[in-house]
Amino acid sequence: MINITLFAQIIQLLNRNEFKKLVDKYQVDKHNKGINTWTHFVSMLFLQFAKANSLSEISNGLKLTGGDINHLGIQKKVPCKSSLSYINEHRNWEFFREYYMCLYQNFTNKAHFKQVKFKIKRKIYLLDSTTITLCLDLFDWAKYRTQKGAIKLHMLLDYEGFLPSFVNVTTGKIADVTEARRLVIPADSVVVADRGYEDYKLLSKWDKAGIKFVIRIKESTGTLGMKELPLPEGKNEDILIDEKFILENEQTREKYPKQLRRIVVYDTKNDKTIILITNNFTWTAGTISKLYKERWNIEAFFKMLKQQLKIKTFVGTSLNAVMIQIWTAMTTILILKYLKQLGKYNWSMSNLVAFLRLSLFLKLCLTQCLDKPFKSPDEIGENQLQTRIFN
Repeated sequence: MINITLFAQIIQLLNRNEFKKLVDKYQVDKHNKGINTWTHFVSMLFLQFAKANSLSEISNGLKLTGGDINHLGIQKKVPCKSSLSYINEHRNWEFFREYYMCLYQNFTNKAHFKQVKFKIKRKIYLLDSTTITLCLDLFDWAKYRTQKGAIKLHMLLDYEGFLPSFVNVTTGKIADVTEARRLVIPADSVVVADRGYEDYKLLSKWDKAGIKFVIRIKESTGTLGMKELPLPEGKNEDILIDEKFILENEQTREKYPKQLRRIVVYDTKNDKTIILITNNFTWTAGTISKLYKERWNIEAFFKMLKQQLKIKTFVGTSLNAVMIQIWTAMTTILILKYLKQLGKYNWSMSNLVAFLRLSLFLKLCLTQCLDKPFKSPDEIGENQLQTRIFN
């Protein structure tokens, strides 16, 4: 018989030792108004799992656990609305970012998120941003247009598991390439990005660091062809041009003086051509084309975030509160991906989110729900299932 809720079982998957180390490092339990960092963190996770609309809904929702809050690690009391508002504004958001990275390492080592589409012995990253509109009267720091506020979510998505390895929030005015210049990308990686990152000073920096890139460029970019490469015969007929080139404009060429490779691909779905450039001369044109096509996964990730989690509206108006909510959203999606990987049932992310959202406070076996959600405990070995998830 399971005597703790699904939400409590999910919380117990998290590494409390690393959490305590980071609490000491950031000193975030000082001046906590009676709400320690763990209680704050669990409350913000509940916001994401339950998709609560306000601080009141967080507080009232957690009260529904009754006497089970100790299973969540909440030892004193459920935080009230005013306490949550205060700590969202004042507790250092960088703590939540670093704990996400700790869990990221922990879960990826356990779940082995691995894509095998490419025989490339390099880490592949997808780079892009998405804009979230805000009310300028409430978020007066989020300058975008005269009467409109917005933030931009910049993300570097790890192709293995499609999980963020870098996230930052800026005002809507900040250009994608400006934020990309701040990125520290591991050497021997591959970066795939769209036209917003066509900056040859940046690309030269990546090239010198041993980073390979596949970038879509504007049709107006001037190029001087140096050597045409043979097109594949009998396959990849969508590839129209494969050539080595240098940049035509002298000022631009000063930023990137070396040769590049240009591949023109015909997009049959949208009836248009796509121009790609790369600093790799050994991969096949088909591999480079397929790499760029995988970029849609970051678009799908942004869409999933906005639809399934609390990322378009915020329960606090300060930058600190927004950052805490964003990083707990990232932690939530990390947990969900881990649960999806563990489960034997063929979950879609939307179905898993909906199932958990409706069942958070039910006392069901988490492993049974992940493996066989529509069978009763009598049909399977409940005790055996329950122990597997914690191994």
